[in-house]
Amino acid sequence: MTCKRWIALLFAVLAIAIAPLGAYADPPESGAATETDAAPSMETFLPDTRQTEDTDAAVTEKTDETAEGGIGWWNDLKAAFKLNFIDGERWRWLVEGLAATLEITAAALVIGIAIGVVIAAVRSSFDKNKAVLRARGGVGYALFCCADALCRLYLTVIRGTPVVVQLLICYFVIFANISEGIPIAIIAFGMNSGAYVAEIFRGGIMSIDEGQFEAGRSLGFNYVQTMRYIVLPQVFKVVLPTLCNEFIVLLKETSVAGYVGIMDLTKAGDLIRGRTFSAFLPLLAVAGIYLLFVVLLTYLVGKLERRLRSNER
Repeated sequence: MTCKRWIALLFAVLAIAIAPLGAYADPPESGAATETDAAPSMETFLPDTRQTEDTDAAVTEKTDETAEGGIGWWNDLKAAFKLNFIDGERWRWLVEGLAATLEITAAALVIGIAIGVVIAAVRSSFDKNKAVLRARGGVGYALFCCADALCRLYLTVIRGTPVVVQLLICYFVIFANISEGIPIAIIAFGMNSGAYVAEIFRGGIMSIDEGQFEAGRSLGFNYVQTMRYIVLPQVFKVVLPTLCNEFIVLLKETSVAGYVGIMDLTKAGDLIRGRTFSAFLPLLAVAGIYLLFVVLLTYLVGKLERRLRSNER
């Protein structure tokens, strides 16, 4: 195809494309001026004030909606806070629940320390004197073997089962005739804590140098007196930071006390949620209180550890 044919084809395509643009236009009347002939007016060069006013009004309305949305969110938060804590003085439920939680935690730790010291003394004594006791034989060796076996069984069962199951067994089976829930919870959590405290103390006793036991015997102390006056004071100093960490763990574990009808801190938050049908603020308050106590106790434990290290120097 030659160049002329290509040019003719191009003009034909342009004519087909441009033709529809004028197909719907009315022909100008005779003697009337066309748009191209009419002189442009001043409105052509001035901005459209109506469009500008509409845009300003839309921006102002959007800004007002944003401000009202922020104020509305704050008002909703204040209304939810009033509904959950102020109305009916429901904040008192959290205070009472916190008091019950701290009471259970402190009493259970005392029981756990008492159980742990006894079990740790039995197990460590048997491990350190097994060869001597076996050589002596007799009833003493048999009793020591039975005591060590019972301690091992206790540690296996308590550390191998969930604390919730232990609490339910204590409440509904062992102490089924007792209606008070807090004493049962103290016993259950104390028994659970005793298993872990026992291993903490046993590790502390085994870390004491054997020369300390020999020093006690050289002073005329028997084994019990040596443990009481020489070994255990040193063990307490060694395991004190770990015991404080056990207290933190026990504080969080008591959150399941509500399973047996005790209004602890977690149960108080759940009761508020059930009364107001609002779960966010009550559960957030419970979590914040637990976090506050854990952070405070962690800080105190760290400070205690630094002081103990400085005393050793």
